[in-house]
Amino acid sequence: MKIFYFIAFQLKIILLGIALFCNQTVFSQEQKQGIFDNDQETEKWLKENNVPTLGLGVISEGKLKQIRVFGNLKRDSPAPYNTIWNVASLTKPVTAITTLKLVSQGKWDLDEPLYKYWIDPDIANDPNYKLLTTRIVLSHQTGFPNWRYMNKSGKLDFKFKPGTQYQYSGEGMEYLRKALEKKFGKTLDQMASELIFQPLKMNDTQFIWNDKVDLSRYAVNYDKNGNAYEPTKNKTANAADDLLTTIQDYGTFLCSVINGDGLSKKVYEEMNSHQVTTKKDKYFGLGFEIYDLGNENYALSHGGADQGVQTPLFLLPKTKQGLLIFTNVDDGYKVYFKLIKYFLGENGKKLIEIETKS
Repeated sequence: MKIFYFIAFQLKIILLGIALFCNQTVFSQEQKQGIFDNDQETEKWLKENNVPTLGLGVISEGKLKQIRVFGNLKRDSPAPYNTIWNVASLTKPVTAITTLKLVSQGKWDLDEPLYKYWIDPDIANDPNYKLLTTRIVLSHQTGFPNWRYMNKSGKLDFKFKPGTQYQYSGEGMEYLRKALEKKFGKTLDQMASELIFQPLKMNDTQFIWNDKVDLSRYAVNYDKNGNAYEPTKNKTANAADDLLTTIQDYGTFLCSVINGDGLSKKVYEEMNSHQVTTKKDKYFGLGFEIYDLGNENYALSHGGADQGVQTPLFLLPKTKQGLLIFTNVDDGYKVYFKLIKYFLGENGKKLIEIETKS
């Protein structure tokens, strides 16, 4: 069983960590403004930070303009541009957009009670299950723990009444998956393939570990001491975790998101609306965190973290910009600050300022 990473999604702890590193040697090269325009300098910087592999996707004008991959998969084996990564909780936005496309098509309702399709046996005797809806799941207001195995009983329960406050939960996404699968008689991976992967030609993206995974391109995950973790090999789709993808595939997906492809105007507005407050100037919409950057500008964000995985994304819908960062080591977050600042400029500085406020 995986170690539970409560910071897996919440960039709060990650970016607070960044703040502590800002004055250390790690960022002493700040004066080198062109570090990311020089591959040798970038590779040197990654080695200094013990980051084996880094993938970057840069979006501008709503299009994926740069795909850059640095480092090695194995000793003296440079990581290719189409390196395959486990992106942990960046699985959740894919599940969210699959669902929102079904809503846009009139086949699913944001506010229909999920008990019509699925009731988890662990909570069957708790009337709170009747309050669960897709809107509540996608804004992380279910009242569930992140994972039920964190409870001493090992069973799912409610920590508070659904819809009354925010608490990040992978269990909520899995609950939604089971309801969707009951309703449509298809697995999540089938629905995501039909609605997202096939239309966008995301040929290297999948929920399930099977013979299609090209091991020669897989970014092995490491702890901070350089010890490799065994890869997670899911045999069924997990709505919250362990998606396999590439920078090109996921970057293409994010361009689709930022442009609202396949989403009705109403659903796109709901996705970008403040469903629940998580801290000052920070909210959760439907499937994404929302940062209020001021002057009617905002950022959508999500992150992933598991053993040897650190993968944040940032989208700026107003300016059609975005940044996708994949790393394959426990403390890959050490390189976020410089990347966010360099590629997102003043918006990146504002985003970090919001995240690091007490």
